[in-house]
Parts: sequence; structure tokens; C-alpha cells
Amino acid sequence: MDLDINQYIDVFVEEAKEHLQSLNDSLLALEKDITNYALINEIFRVAHTLKGMAGTMGFENMANLTHEMENVLEGIRSEKIPLNEDVIDIIFECFDVLDYSVNQIATTGEEDNGDHSLLISRLKNISGHSGDLNNNKIENSQIIELNQYVLNIINEAKKRELVSYKIHIKLSPQCMLKSARAFIIFNTLENLGDIIYSNPPVDDIEDEKFDLEFTIIFVSKVSEEELNMELNNISEIDNIEILPIVGEDDIKNLNKEIEEKIIDSSIPQFEKKNKENLISKDRKIGKTVRVDIDRLDNLMNLVSELIIIKTRMDDLSDSANRENMIEAIEYLERITTSLHDAVMKVRMVPIERVFNRFPRMVRDLSKELNKEIKLEMFGEETEVDRTVIDEIGDPLIHIIRNSIDHGIETPEERIKHGKSKEGTVVLKSYPDGNNVVIEVIDDGRGINTDEIKEKAISKGIVTEQEIEIFSEEDITNLLFMPGFSTSTKVSDVSGRGVGLDVVKSKIEAINGSIEIVSEVNVGTNFIIRIPLTLAIIQALLINLGDEIYAVPLSSITEITSIEYENIRNVQGQEIVLYRGKTIPIVRLNNLMGIETEENTNEQVMIVVRKGEKQAGLLVDNLIGQQEIVIKPLGRFLSNVKYLSGATILGNGSISLILDVNSII
Repeated sequence: MDLDINQYIDVFVEEAKEHLQSLNDSLLALEKDITNYALINEIFRVAHTLKGMAGTMGFENMANLTHEMENVLEGIRSEKIPLNEDVIDIIFECFDVLDYSVNQIATTGEEDNGDHSLLISRLKNISGHSGDLNNNKIENSQIIELNQYVLNIINEAKKRELVSYKIHIKLSPQCMLKSARAFIIFNTLENLGDIIYSNPPVDDIEDEKFDLEFTIIFVSKVSEEELNMELNNISEIDNIEILPIVGEDDIKNLNKEIEEKIIDSSIPQFEKKNKENLISKDRKIGKTVRVDIDRLDNLMNLVSELIIIKTRMDDLSDSANRENMIEAIEYLERITTSLHDAVMKVRMVPIERVFNRFPRMVRDLSKELNKEIKLEMFGEETEVDRTVIDEIGDPLIHIIRNSIDHGIETPEERIKHGKSKEGTVVLKSYPDGNNVVIEVIDDGRGINTDEIKEKAISKGIVTEQEIEIFSEEDITNLLFMPGFSTSTKVSDVSGRGVGLDVVKSKIEAINGSIEIVSEVNVGTNFIIRIPLTLAIIQALLINLGDEIYAVPLSSITEITSIEYENIRNVQGQEIVLYRGKTIPIVRLNNLMGIETEENTNEQVMIVVRKGEKQAGLLVDNLIGQQEIVIKPLGRFLSNVKYLSGATILGNGSISLILDVNSII
């Protein structure tokens, strides 16, 4: 009976990710203390477990790679192979390949078919030559064999008076079926001679794993003119380059080109991607949460209580005893509140899941930028909703890269400013009411507001007159403008401001907020506030005319009333003096297009905040505080301004939830 592995893929991915996290942590620790054999044993155990898991699931590439990792690690354990920085770097490369493969399996259900033979042969060289890493000088048997194979055929063809050609073909961008068009080209050529080499390989071309271009080495007796004529008869080809391989120089150039192509094809796909593409596309990974059994027991207990009270209420419905019914309803309310808390706890996961990926990233970046950087993490045990965890990872990656690349100075610069040559990035999280606060703090050069002013004026974002009345905070917030950057040179890591607009929009999409506090030559602090959950919130229900709206309680600082004559109009914006500070007034009925009678006496004002900014929302009436379940507005209404969702009230009517961030 065939085993259907698809049903086990989710389990495989979940467990593989845990093992890979353990591998990553152990490697980072081993790099700091290469004499710690307990860590080497742990890395060996992980490689061995992953090999067994991959073998059971039929993922041969993973199994082969982990097998060779095992051989190297066994050599290190038995002290036959010396452990040095180069060996650790190669094991890190293996980790990257395995991590990429697991993500591919999670996305497609199938293993990555990339060619990892160069990495495997490097591992073989280490285990076979006691750690001699000079294999980077292209001593790879696969390259030698393939070169020799191609060159032998070309030389043999010359003896038989056949001509060898290097043909580079570029398909038209309008070509609908690339692989079908390539098949026609291959078919045409095979009728005229023999194809002895293809880049990308034929399998990749068949699977459409190529852009619009490919190169072929072809042996035939036909002339270049005939070959050109035959290929030009095929439609949807943009360009054809035919180069006869004649002299020794042609063969040497070809030899070098094949070597480069093989090395390039052995580099995992994830390394070739543009490093600036940090905000990753959504993957089709199954969203799972590992839950403590005690929490599930509590949930089960509450559900059984719910069934008991349902039976009791059924019995009471036959009798008209109002007092008993009220008592039962109160009991039901207590159970549903406890049930809500229990479900919330089940959905909660420690933010450590996000933080775990950063030590490796900081290690790689500090090497790449020749900087000495220490990462300190606090509050990894802070719990947030599973859906929030998914959304916060990419913005944090971008902010940390910004801090390292643009914030932290080079060791020489730091010593010149009287700092230690090692820069520090602090990542911490802590709960704050219904929110979780995440701070990314660096002790770098800080943000120069004069530079921001100059750039903003030169780009025409603001005028010199306008920027004069800007506060320090307003100037810093210009960094969140699309495409705004103070960087004088484009870096492949980041530039302060590049992409921060994307970071801000991602955080605000989950009803969060971001602010920057910075001091020149002292450092910068990015403060992110995100809600504990996106599913159920406390809200204040308000009246606007006949409509009922909900305002999230986490955004409200105070509810007060103001006299109509205290409202002032300054340059078309209504303001009011509130606790010694001027705040703007927002008339919600005008904003939402609802006609209401204008109140010329006292009006109810809800003071809301977004970071340090405040505003006063004028409403008709307050209904009261209520726990509401957020329902998304759906695809067609997703772009409606000032609204973040809707909820269904107890009477069955719908109430829209105001998005305070976009209103402010």
C-alpha cells in the first residue's frame, strides 16, 4: 500500500523548523566558543534527526545534504577535522539551504529541486581532507567531468569535420508558453545535429524555471547560415546569437563559462534574490499553534460548562421563573468571558518566534559590513496573538537592518567619537495594557534632522517656510514618506528611510503604530505598538445620527465634553485647548457623511491618540463599552478610508469600527 505523505507535511514542516531553530542557535553559540563539544553534539543530533525525517518523507536532497553534514560533524567530534571559522561558515550555508528547502515544502508540498552538488562536494572535501578548504579553487569533480565531456565531444567533432556552435536564444517577452517554444527550438536543432550542453539544464527549461534566455552548445554538419535560417523560421524569438567554436581561445572561454555557470547554478535560489526585497510575499504555510495541554483541558472544561448551562436554560424556558433565568444568564456570561480568555490564551504565542531569527541576521550583516555588533534581546516571553506574529516579522527585519547599516558606525568612527568599537542593538518587548510594545534601540550616530530638512526641501516634499514650524518629531516622521532617504549612496542592505513607508503601512494594517526617538551621536529608538489580538477587542460604542460606530478602547485616552465657543478655527483646521495643549478637532459626522443636527452648546469629545499625537473626535452620544468581535470588511470594501472592520451587535445590526490611526 502506498503511503500518502501529504497528510504528514504540516507535521514535518513544524518539527523541521524547530530543529532548524535549534541548529541556528547552536551554531551562533559555537562560533563564540569553538571548544564547546556539547554544542557540536547538539548540531550532530539535529542533522541526524533531519536526515531521518527527510528520508522518511522521501526528500532526497535534504537527506543527502544532512548525511554529508553528519560525516563532517562526526569528524569534528572525533577530532579528525579541526573546527575553524571556514567550517562553521559552510555549516551555516547548509542551514540556509535546509531552511529554504523546508519553506519550499511548506509552500508547495514538494522539495526544492535546486542543485546542491557543489555544497555537498565541499562537505566531502572537508570530511575527506581533514578540513582542507582550498576546494574553492574549483577543484570540483563535477565541473572537471562536465568540462572534459563537452570539450572531448567538441574535439572529436572537429576530427570528423563537424562544426560546434554556441547558440544563445532570447525569447520574445510576449511568448505565452516558454517551455513549449523552447521544445520547438530543441526539436528543430535535434533534427539538424546534437545538443551536448544546455544552460539552464533541459529539466529546468521543461519546467519553465528560466527567464526568456538560454544557451546551447550544438554539434552539426550544417552551416551557420542554414542554422540561422531554420531558427528564424520559429516565431516568438526575440534574438538569436550563433557563435562557431573554432580555435583554442574559443574552447578556453567556453571552459571558463561552463565553470561559472555550474557554480552559479549551485548557489541556492534564495541567495540570488535581491537583498532589498525585505517585505516578503505571503506564503501558503499552514498556520499552526502548539498549545500547552493544560490550556486545552481548561478549554474543554469550559465547553462542558457551556453545555450544562444550555441544558439548564432549556429547562427554565418551560417555566416562567424570571429570577432563575436572570441567574442562569449571569452564569452564562461568566462562562463566555472565561471561554474567551481561554481561547485567547490558546492563540497566544511568545514573541520569541519572531526574535529567534535575528541573531543570525545580525551576525551575517556585521560580517558583510565589517562592523562589530552585539545584539541584546529582552522580553522574548511576551505573548501576542498568532496572527500578529505573522505580520510583525518583516517590518522588524527592515528596522534592524536599517539600524545596523545606517545607524551603527564603523569601529574607527565609533572610537573617534569616544564610543566602544562594538555597537549594540537592543531588541525588547513588553506588554502595555491591551498592546505589546517592541523597541529597537541602537547606540549609533542617530538621525540628523538638518539632513532630513535639506532632503525634504530639495525633493519638494515641503517648503522652507512650512518646515520652520515643524517640531523635531514632525521632521523625523518625514522618514516614513514613500521613497524618502537621507542616504547619499545606495546600499544593498538598506538606507535609512528606504522602505520605512512600507514598514509603517504594514504596522498600521494591524492597528499598530510606530514612532522614532533619536539623538545625534547617542542613538535611535524605534518604538512599535501592536495590539495583543486582532480578533476580539474592547470598544466604545457611539452614536452618529442614527448610526452606531465603535471606537477601539486602546486608542482612547479620555472622554470629556467641550463648550462650542472653545473651538477655534486656525487656517481651516478646528482646534481646542485640552490640558494646556492644542489638539485638532475631527467632526466624525462630516467625516462619515452623516447629517446630524448641529449642537451649539456642549458637545461630547473623545480624545484619541496615535503614538504621541492626539485628536478630539466629536460625537452625538455615547452608548457604552462593549467587547466586540472584529469582522473584516471583505475584498470589495478593503480600501474604504477611516474604517478597520465591522462587528455584529446583540440586536443583529452591524456597527462599523473606526480606524483611529487613519483619522489622526
